[in-house]
Amino acid sequence: MTHSDEIPMDQNRAESAYYTIEQVATRTQLTKRTLRYYEEMELLPQAERTEGNYRRYTEDDIQRILYIKSLRELLGFSLNEVRKFLQVEDERELIRTAFRQQTDVQEKIAQLDRSDELIHEQLALVEQKITGLEQMRQQLILRLEKHSHKRSILQNS
Repeated sequence: MTHSDEIPMDQNRAESAYYTIEQVATRTQLTKRTLRYYEEMELLPQAERTEGNYRRYTEDDIQRILYIKSLRELLGFSLNEVRKFLQVEDERELIRTAFRQQTDVQEKIAQLDRSDELIHEQLALVEQKITGLEQMRQQLILRLEKHSHKRSILQNS
């Protein structure tokens, strides 16, 4: 074993693979400090710990981190917006699980209705970002048009 945070494979066969914070930081291209901060901000569940109190992450944790990263980079979400988006995702996952176990048709319909409400909340956040980006795009297009007009005036004088 090269690091006290790593689990020997023979101990780990029955469990899913675990990754050290260094491995996760490398894979996600985030700093260890950022990963700890995401945990502090409750964007991530508390990481499991080894007996030596080292964090250990699962593949599901890594996928959630990459999802957070995409929300931040692609949509420009603030950490509070990411938290809200993830809370909705988590609630939808609970509904999805309950839906699979439910046999009552009316309950299933109620669960679908609630899931739709949650999806509408997420859509509102995404549409807000799209609107902001579209406004920025229009401003940039106007600037280009102004420059083109000024260029034309300069060339004709």
